[in-house]
Amino acid sequence: MRKRIVAGNWKMNKTYEEALSLVSEIDNMVRDEVNGDVTVIVAPPFPFLQSLGKLTQGNDLMHLAAQNVSEHDSGAFTGEVSASMLKSVGTEYVIIGHSERRMYHHEDAQTLYKKLKATIAQGLKPIFCCGEPLEERDADNHFEYVGKQLHDSLSYLSNEEFDQVTVAYEPIWAIGTGRTASSQQAQEMHAYIREQLSRMFDAEAAFNTSILYGGSCNPGNARELFAQEDVDGGLIGGASLKSRDFTDIIKSF
Repeated sequence: MRKRIVAGNWKMNKTYEEALSLVSEIDNMVRDEVNGDVTVIVAPPFPFLQSLGKLTQGNDLMHLAAQNVSEHDSGAFTGEVSASMLKSVGTEYVIIGHSERRMYHHEDAQTLYKKLKATIAQGLKPIFCCGEPLEERDADNHFEYVGKQLHDSLSYLSNEEFDQVTVAYEPIWAIGTGRTASSQQAQEMHAYIREQLSRMFDAEAAFNTSILYGGSCNPGNARELFAQEDVDGGLIGGASLKSRDFTDIIKSF
Protein backbone atom coordinates (compact mmCIF):
# COMPACT_ATOMS: atom_id res chain seq x y z
CA MET A 1 0.00 0.00 0.00
CA ARG A 2 1.35 3.43 -0.91
CA LYS A 3 1.63 6.06 1.79
CA ARG A 4 -0.99 8.70 2.43
CA ILE A 5 0.96 11.92 2.92
CA VAL A 6 0.18 15.50 3.89
CA ALA A 7 3.21 17.78 3.60
CA GLY A 8 3.28 21.45 4.61
CA ASN A 9 5.59 23.71 2.61
CA TRP A 10 6.08 26.82 4.71
CA LYS A 11 8.09 28.60 2.00
CA MET A 12 9.80 31.78 3.33
CA ASN A 13 7.49 32.40 6.27
CA LYS A 14 7.65 32.56 10.08
CA THR A 15 10.28 33.75 12.52
CA TYR A 16 11.99 31.26 14.82
CA GLU A 17 9.57 31.82 17.70
CA GLU A 18 6.57 31.65 15.37
CA ALA A 19 7.88 28.41 13.88
CA LEU A 20 8.28 26.81 17.31
CA SER A 21 4.74 27.83 18.25
CA LEU A 22 3.20 26.58 15.00
CA VAL A 23 4.89 23.19 14.94
CA SER A 24 4.13 22.69 18.64
CA GLU A 25 0.44 23.31 17.93
CA ILE A 26 0.48 20.95 14.94
CA ASP A 27 2.33 18.28 16.89
CA ASN A 28 -0.18 18.40 19.75
CA MET A 29 -3.17 18.36 17.42
CA VAL A 30 -1.80 15.41 15.46
CA ARG A 31 -1.15 13.47 18.67
CA ASP A 32 -4.67 14.19 19.95
CA GLU A 33 -6.76 14.02 16.78
CA VAL A 34 -5.11 11.95 14.05
CA ASN A 35 -5.66 8.23 14.35
CA GLY A 36 -5.33 7.15 10.75
CA ASP A 37 -2.33 5.87 8.84
CA VAL A 38 -1.01 9.15 7.44
CA THR A 39 2.50 10.58 7.15
CA VAL A 40 2.65 14.23 8.23
CA ILE A 41 5.57 16.29 6.91
CA VAL A 42 6.52 19.87 7.71
CA ALA A 43 9.01 21.75 5.52
CA PRO A 44 10.14 24.90 7.34
CA PRO A 45 12.95 27.25 6.28
CA PHE A 46 16.47 25.85 6.76
CA PRO A 47 17.36 27.65 10.04
CA PHE A 48 14.49 25.98 11.90
CA LEU A 49 14.98 22.34 10.88
CA GLN A 50 17.01 21.04 13.81
CA SER A 51 14.92 22.69 16.52
CA LEU A 52 11.61 21.61 15.02
CA GLY A 53 12.90 18.07 14.61
CA LYS A 54 13.72 17.92 18.31
CA LEU A 55 10.30 19.35 19.16
CA THR A 56 8.45 16.55 17.34
CA GLN A 57 10.58 13.66 18.59
CA GLY A 58 8.40 10.84 19.83
CA ASN A 59 5.56 11.56 17.39
CA ASP A 60 5.84 8.79 14.81
CA LEU A 61 3.46 10.54 12.42
CA MET A 62 5.54 13.72 12.18
CA HIS A 63 8.46 14.04 9.78
CA LEU A 64 10.77 16.83 8.65
CA ALA A 65 11.50 18.05 5.13
CA ALA A 66 13.77 20.66 3.60
CA GLN A 67 12.48 22.96 0.88
CA ASN A 68 15.58 22.61 -1.29
CA VAL A 69 19.00 20.98 -1.47
CA SER A 70 22.28 21.46 -3.32
CA GLU A 71 23.35 18.97 -5.96
CA HIS A 72 26.82 19.12 -4.37
CA ASP A 73 27.79 17.37 -1.13
CA SER A 74 30.41 19.91 -0.04
CA GLY A 75 32.75 22.59 -1.33
CA ALA A 76 32.94 26.26 -2.25
CA PHE A 77 29.24 26.83 -2.87
CA THR A 78 28.35 29.83 -0.73
CA GLY A 79 24.78 29.84 0.51
CA GLU A 80 24.06 26.23 -0.44
CA VAL A 81 22.97 23.37 1.86
CA SER A 82 23.89 19.75 1.12
CA ALA A 83 21.93 16.55 1.63
CA SER A 84 24.48 15.33 4.18
CA MET A 85 23.96 18.53 6.20
CA LEU A 86 20.21 18.05 6.11
CA LYS A 87 20.53 14.43 7.19
CA SER A 88 22.77 15.42 10.10
CA VAL A 89 19.99 17.57 11.64
CA GLY A 90 17.26 14.93 11.31
CA THR A 91 15.70 15.80 7.96
CA GLU A 92 14.04 12.87 6.19
CA TYR A 93 12.46 14.42 3.06
CA VAL A 94 13.51 17.07 0.54
CA ILE A 95 11.26 19.04 -1.81
CA ILE A 96 12.88 19.13 -5.25
CA GLY A 97 11.74 21.01 -8.36
CA HIS A 98 9.06 23.21 -6.83
CA SER A 99 7.69 25.59 -9.46
CA GLU A 100 9.11 28.58 -7.58
CA ARG A 101 12.60 27.07 -7.67
CA ARG A 102 12.22 26.36 -11.39
CA MET A 103 10.90 29.86 -12.09
CA TYR A 104 12.93 32.13 -9.82
CA HIS A 105 16.17 30.13 -9.67
CA HIS A 106 16.10 28.68 -13.18
CA GLU A 107 16.53 25.08 -12.06
CA ASP A 108 16.49 22.89 -15.15
CA ALA A 109 15.88 19.17 -15.55
CA GLN A 110 19.56 18.23 -15.32
CA THR A 111 20.03 20.20 -12.12
CA LEU A 112 16.97 18.55 -10.61
CA TYR A 113 18.24 15.11 -11.59
CA LYS A 114 21.53 15.83 -9.80
CA LYS A 115 19.61 16.98 -6.73
CA LEU A 116 17.57 13.79 -6.78
CA LYS A 117 20.74 11.70 -6.95
CA ALA A 118 22.42 13.65 -4.15
CA THR A 119 19.35 13.36 -1.93
CA ILE A 120 18.83 9.64 -2.46
CA ALA A 121 22.56 8.94 -1.98
CA GLN A 122 22.24 10.28 1.58
CA GLY A 123 19.22 8.12 2.34
CA LEU A 124 16.77 11.02 2.17
CA LYS A 125 13.44 10.87 0.32
CA PRO A 126 12.74 13.38 -2.48
CA ILE A 127 9.35 14.95 -3.06
CA PHE A 128 9.62 15.73 -6.75
CA CYS A 129 7.35 18.49 -8.02
CA CYS A 130 5.87 18.84 -11.48
CA GLY A 131 3.08 20.92 -12.96
CA GLU A 132 2.04 23.19 -15.78
CA PRO A 133 1.54 26.99 -16.02
CA LEU A 134 -1.76 28.47 -17.16
CA GLU A 135 -0.70 28.95 -20.78
CA GLU A 136 0.11 25.24 -21.16
CA ARG A 137 -3.22 24.27 -19.60
CA ASP A 138 -5.13 26.67 -21.84
CA ALA A 139 -3.26 25.37 -24.89
CA ASP A 140 -4.31 21.82 -23.95
CA ASN A 141 -0.62 20.93 -23.69
CA HIS A 142 -0.62 20.12 -19.96
CA PHE A 143 -0.13 16.37 -20.29
CA GLU A 144 2.83 16.69 -22.64
CA TYR A 145 4.37 19.42 -20.46
CA VAL A 146 4.17 17.39 -17.25
CA GLY A 147 5.23 14.20 -19.01
CA LYS A 148 8.40 15.92 -20.21
CA GLN A 149 9.18 17.18 -16.68
CA LEU A 150 8.88 13.64 -15.35
CA HIS A 151 10.93 12.05 -18.12
CA ASP A 152 13.72 14.63 -18.15
CA SER A 153 14.51 14.33 -14.42
CA LEU A 154 13.21 10.96 -13.22
CA SER A 155 13.72 8.50 -16.04
CA TYR A 156 17.49 8.28 -15.47
CA LEU A 157 17.03 6.95 -11.93
CA SER A 158 17.26 3.23 -11.26
CA ASN A 159 14.18 1.41 -10.00
CA GLU A 160 15.80 1.20 -6.57
CA GLU A 161 16.43 4.96 -6.54
CA PHE A 162 12.94 5.75 -7.77
CA ASP A 163 11.43 3.69 -4.94
CA GLN A 164 12.44 6.56 -2.61
CA VAL A 165 10.58 9.24 -4.59
CA THR A 166 7.23 10.86 -3.89
CA VAL A 167 5.73 12.93 -6.71
CA ALA A 168 3.77 16.14 -6.15
CA TYR A 169 1.59 17.56 -8.93
CA GLU A 170 1.27 21.32 -8.57
CA PRO A 171 -0.76 23.08 -11.26
CA ILE A 172 1.07 26.40 -11.26
CA TRP A 173 -2.12 28.23 -12.19
CA ALA A 174 -3.63 27.08 -8.87
CA ILE A 175 -0.82 28.05 -6.48
CA GLY A 176 -1.54 31.08 -4.33
CA THR A 177 -4.30 32.20 -6.68
CA GLY A 178 -7.27 30.77 -4.84
CA ARG A 179 -8.05 28.72 -7.95
CA THR A 180 -8.06 24.98 -7.48
CA ALA A 181 -8.13 22.19 -10.00
CA SER A 182 -11.40 20.31 -9.74
CA SER A 183 -11.17 16.85 -8.20
CA GLN A 184 -11.74 15.46 -11.69
CA GLN A 185 -8.88 17.52 -13.16
CA ALA A 186 -6.58 16.45 -10.32
CA GLN A 187 -7.47 12.78 -10.75
CA GLU A 188 -7.02 12.99 -14.51
CA MET A 189 -3.49 14.35 -14.16
CA HIS A 190 -2.53 12.05 -11.29
CA ALA A 191 -3.65 9.03 -13.33
CA TYR A 192 -1.59 10.31 -16.27
CA ILE A 193 1.47 10.74 -14.03
CA ARG A 194 1.08 7.20 -12.72
CA GLU A 195 0.82 5.90 -16.27
CA GLN A 196 4.03 7.73 -17.26
CA LEU A 197 5.84 6.35 -14.22
CA SER A 198 4.72 2.87 -15.20
CA ARG A 199 6.29 3.34 -18.62
CA MET A 200 9.54 4.70 -17.18
CA PHE A 201 9.87 2.06 -14.48
CA ASP A 202 7.23 -0.65 -14.08
CA ALA A 203 3.60 -1.01 -13.06
CA GLU A 204 4.42 -2.04 -9.50
CA ALA A 205 6.73 0.92 -8.92
CA ALA A 206 4.14 3.30 -10.33
CA PHE A 207 1.34 1.80 -8.24
CA ASN A 208 3.39 2.11 -5.04
CA THR A 209 4.39 5.76 -5.64
CA SER A 210 2.51 8.36 -3.62
CA ILE A 211 1.35 11.26 -5.80
CA LEU A 212 0.35 14.41 -3.93
CA TYR A 213 -1.84 17.28 -5.09
CA GLY A 214 -0.27 20.71 -4.60
CA GLY A 215 -2.59 23.48 -5.74
CA SER A 216 -4.47 25.55 -3.14
CA CYS A 217 -5.63 22.54 -1.15
CA ASN A 218 -7.59 23.60 1.94
CA PRO A 219 -9.92 22.11 4.59
CA GLY A 220 -12.90 22.78 2.33
CA ASN A 221 -11.73 20.77 -0.68
CA ALA A 222 -9.22 18.28 0.76
CA ARG A 223 -11.70 15.49 1.44
CA GLU A 224 -13.02 15.46 -2.13
CA LEU A 225 -9.51 15.67 -3.59
CA PHE A 226 -8.13 12.91 -1.36
CA ALA A 227 -11.05 10.65 -2.24
CA GLN A 228 -9.80 10.39 -5.83
CA GLU A 229 -8.22 7.06 -6.72
CA ASP A 230 -4.78 8.41 -7.64
CA VAL A 231 -4.54 11.34 -5.20
CA ASP A 232 -2.55 10.14 -2.20
CA GLY A 233 -2.44 13.38 -0.22
CA GLY A 234 -1.34 16.96 -0.57
CA LEU A 235 1.61 19.33 -0.69
CA ILE A 236 0.08 22.21 1.23
CA GLY A 237 1.18 25.83 1.01
CA GLY A 238 -0.68 28.63 2.76
CA ALA A 239 -2.99 26.37 4.75
CA SER A 240 0.02 24.68 6.37
CA LEU A 241 0.78 27.95 8.19
CA LYS A 242 -2.39 27.60 10.26
CA SER A 243 -2.36 24.70 12.69
CA ARG A 244 -6.14 24.19 12.65
CA ASP A 245 -6.40 24.24 8.87
CA PHE A 246 -3.40 21.96 8.41
CA THR A 247 -4.68 19.44 10.95
CA ASP A 248 -8.14 19.43 9.36
CA ILE A 249 -6.53 18.67 6.00
CA ILE A 250 -4.60 15.80 7.58
CA LYS A 251 -7.89 14.42 8.90
CA SER A 252 -9.52 14.57 5.44
CA PHE A 253 -8.66 11.00 4.41
